[in-house]
Amino acid sequence: MLKLASYNLHKCRGLTGPHAPERNLAVIAALDPDIIALQEVDFRLGARPEALPRRLITETTGLVPAEFNRTSETSLGWHGQTILMRPELAEQAVIRRMPLPGIEPRGALVLRLPKLTVIGVHLGLARSSRRAQLARITAQASRIAEDNIALMGDFNEWRDDRGLESLAGFRVIAPGPSYPAPLPQFRLDRMAFSTTLKLVRSGVFAGERARDASDHLPIWAEIELP
Repeated sequence: MLKLASYNLHKCRGLTGPHAPERNLAVIAALDPDIIALQEVDFRLGARPEALPRRLITETTGLVPAEFNRTSETSLGWHGQTILMRPELAEQAVIRRMPLPGIEPRGALVLRLPKLTVIGVHLGLARSSRRAQLARITAQASRIAEDNIALMGDFNEWRDDRGLESLAGFRVIAPGPSYPAPLPQFRLDRMAFSTTLKLVRSGVFAGERARDASDHLPIWAEIELP
């Protein structure tokens, strides 16, 4: 069994600031995932320096960041995204970047493990872009992954009946409202699993002052591999 999670950090500024990454790290540590896809881990301007300090991650959470070519030497992620995982999983992991179409620059991270492929995403603000991005992801996944695929991240989609057409072959879950964190109303954060994966339980994490640490609450799911 594996515990997967996704969390938009909002550049570690909570709702309005100040920059306080220790809050986000405390949330991740309390959530205690095996693998977590993170969004908005870097600042937006200039060389996009890390908003979540790499040096604090392992000592605070026990997780390690995936190794791949980042946006810049000072960035933690690519297009603001990274994936953290337990060290024993990192030893087996291979990660690649997947550029995505759309109005604004976006990309997905594809983490390959021996029995599981995890794809971390932060989809665009326009539904037309999100549709094109999901179509690219599912087409690529069928070529580069085995049957066991978990797609997760900030989908930026508040509707259940529109924009997700390319995921017809997946089990799509939105464990509950995750945005805005203080009073969640929208299910922007989602996961999608291939039918070979068994979903055991899932939820939205609101502990360890998660409502103060970001504008999103993290979501999680426990799965069993076949």
